Amino acid sequence: MTSNYGFGTRAIHAGVTPDPTSGAVITPISLSTTFQQSSPGVHTGYDYSRSGNPTRNALEANVAALEGAKYGLAFSSGLACTTTITHMLRSGDHIVCMDDVYGGTRRYFTRIAQRTGFTFTYCDLSQASLLEAAITPSTKLVWLETPTNPLLKITDIAAVAAITKKHNIVLVVDNTFMSPYFQNPLALGADIVVHSITKYINGHSDVVMGFLATNRTDLFEDLKFLQNGIGAVPSAFDCFLALRGTKTLHVRMREHERSATKVAQHLSSHPLVVKVIYPGLPSHPQHELAKKQMKGFGGMVSFYLKGGISESRRFLENIKIFALAESLGGVESLIELPSVMTHASVPQEERDKLGISDSLIRLSVGIEEVEDLIKDLDQALSASQS
Repeated sequence: MTSNYGFGTRAIHAGVTPDPTSGAVITPISLSTTFQQSSPGVHTGYDYSRSGNPTRNALEANVAALEGAKYGLAFSSGLACTTTITHMLRSGDHIVCMDDVYGGTRRYFTRIAQRTGFTFTYCDLSQASLLEAAITPSTKLVWLETPTNPLLKITDIAAVAAITKKHNIVLVVDNTFMSPYFQNPLALGADIVVHSITKYINGHSDVVMGFLATNRTDLFEDLKFLQNGIGAVPSAFDCFLALRGTKTLHVRMREHERSATKVAQHLSSHPLVVKVIYPGLPSHPQHELAKKQMKGFGGMVSFYLKGGISESRRFLENIKIFALAESLGGVESLIELPSVMTHASVPQEERDKLGISDSLIRLSVGIEEVEDLIKDLDQALSASQS
């Protein structure tokens, strides 16, 4: 389905055709692991489910269409996607990575990928000018999150893409926080866009999955080979669930943003909150850039409460509607303490440098009634100081 159609129409229909046998409008779950061939090596496009599956192919076409991409590939997790992309490189290659990224990404790069000879430089790419100094003759890939996890720093994708293209470096942008509804990195010059489908795209906290999209045929062919060769592919049932999730992505993202904006505005004036970080607030240092390269500000809010680890623990132990849990992007509101939870694997000195302190709280604002969420935050904040 072409980009001539609006986002909501593509979300519901792209990659999806009625079942030719029954006429079912919902994509069936194709559980078969193998497919009959009419002659040796002659088949309908499917031979073994790791290499290709009808339910997975429908999801891949659907999410690729939402990102405005020619190609899409689904993986068993976001980190499986990251691992597969890294396998495009060779031992000795250098990667420049945003300093503030998902803790699992940094753990994989630092504690696993480095074992096999990759080298890494972490820098604050919200200042795109710092990239030139970080590039070496062996730099082959730049890895961005924007907005970042958990500090919601924003990078000028087009500015970074201009630099990477000049040096023939592949630019990967993790678009998980914004989803394809609010941001499309490929249109801004990125070579590959990645998602944890676990989060907003699926949206119901019941699937773990990763995804990448690209418009470059050379990258797709290499990554398709690696997807099959490494084998970290999702199940047909999980693809069915994720495809269900994409159909309401545009509706959910509007509600996430509406509520997150109200929560961020309320917390900004709360006496027990030191600082609120949300791209939709004029106080955000990259607010103008956010308005330029994003279509909305998303559902993630971070803030520093008054106090330290004791106050944070009391606050989180007294929260009622927000679930104290890792992950994000579900219909239910989640809350967490990055220093102890999602980013505990980041060394203390790095957390201190970034500002991931024991008073930093990260919210994934769901689609409950926002007035109830605000009351819940208020009562827990009061309890944090008792």
